[in-house]
Amino acid sequence: MKPTFLKNDRIFLRAVEPEDLDVMYEMENDPAMWDVSSFTVPYSRFVLRQYIEGSQCDVFADKQLRMMIVRLEDNRTVGTIDVTDFVPLHSHGAVGIAVHQQFRNEGYAADALKLLCDYVFGFLCIHQLYAYVAVDNEASLRLFRSCGFVQSGVLKEWLQTADGFRDAVLMQCLNPKR
Repeated sequence: MKPTFLKNDRIFLRAVEPEDLDVMYEMENDPAMWDVSSFTVPYSRFVLRQYIEGSQCDVFADKQLRMMIVRLEDNRTVGTIDVTDFVPLHSHGAVGIAVHQQFRNEGYAADALKLLCDYVFGFLCIHQLYAYVAVDNEASLRLFRSCGFVQSGVLKEWLQTADGFRDAVLMQCLNPKR
């Protein structure tokens, strides 16, 4: 693997460690994130500990891959990035990104998404990534567009929120090397 797949001049992506339990607990249980995710209940520390211990950190075995987004300057975890719902037969998976509130709008999500795309397309040879983004989530739509994702459709009333159902945009990125 080329050494720059998971690192740039500001951040690096790494596997989840047992020491990440508190960070994951805080992020997974942030109600502000629930509208843009598929979470339906809070996660316990016990469940998260089991996830960390049971993960093989292999997208082909686990059908998902979670990596921590770590800032180089101080080794601080600023968020997570995931490939979920991976289907090896069709070689595609969904992307999810969560950045701590205090680190948003600093470009960390874009850095992480670019690194993830380089890794899954350049090293794992996955065919495509996709994301569902609420139609009114302009920041996320800009983020995905800036990393080569294109809108492939609109899913009517796809996301249920406290205010009712919202449409979602299906964003896709095909492996440019294929």
